[in-house]
Amino acid sequence: MGENLQRRVRLRPVDLARPYGLSTQAVRNYEEAGILPAAERTESGYRTYTPLHARALGTFLALVPGHGHRSATGIMRAVNRGAADEAFRLIDESHAQLLDDRRTLRAVESALRDLGPAVREAGAGADPGAGVVTGADPVTGSGVDSVTDPGPDPEPDPATDSVTGPWSDPDPATAPAPRAAGSPAGTFIGPLADRLGIRPATLRKWERAGLVRPRRDPLTGYRVYDEADVRDARLAHQLRRGGYLLEQIAPLIAQVRAAGGVEPLEAALSDWCSRLSARGRALLSGAAELEAYLSARPGPCP
Repeated sequence: MGENLQRRVRLRPVDLARPYGLSTQAVRNYEEAGILPAAERTESGYRTYTPLHARALGTFLALVPGHGHRSATGIMRAVNRGAADEAFRLIDESHAQLLDDRRTLRAVESALRDLGPAVREAGAGADPGAGVVTGADPVTGSGVDSVTDPGPDPEPDPATDSVTGPWSDPDPATAPAPRAAGSPAGTFIGPLADRLGIRPATLRKWERAGLVRPRRDPLTGYRVYDEADVRDARLAHQLRRGGYLLEQIAPLIAQVRAAGGVEPLEAALSDWCSRLSARGRALLSGAAELEAYLSARPGPCP
């Protein structure tokens, strides 16, 4: 009887859109994207929806906070075409990413505990102005990276970071090793990038943003990263994985560098932990809505 009722009730696009503050065009777009099942048409060509479409829309909007728009779209598309295994795989990936982010958070917290005493000792003779970060690109004068995607840093613009410019380094495979004597200990850009699992271009971007401050080897002119630079690069890498922008990371590293304490980082980690918990609850809420939608779909549950 419930299935017959769902087939009998007819809803307009506005009936779906209004409860969520959406436009009717957004509802049409969701249908065209496969997020909603295909709508029936009247003889005059108007779309008509059912309570099942309304439940599909509510399910998608419940999935977005935990999975993100792209994964939520993939989940709904898979369910609507009967590919349940594909939908479950996407759900598993979101949970795996959350688990990985939790592990990253614990790694950052552990790094802070290890860095705390060293930071305080290093700050005893630090120049208070040495940690100031202006956020300006020394090549173009533009601000620091402002991407909103918490994923890897984008590749630099060849016009401002060419392989022959003053901010470049040679191929690590062909770069000579540091001198055994007469040159301070440190590591070059290639080995450090390999250690962190990032591109050398990312380290150059971080340098322009003020996150790392390698010196130049007096013999070769190559960048040399000392222990403090490696520490700053590790923190930048972990915080980037946590979703922080370069302009948010810069003052935190500046505080560590100037021996202002680790309190700013601790506050950031507390916020990060709260956001991970919110994502976890959002995944649970989305799962409940998806289960209800699967149960309401006609035919056997996929």
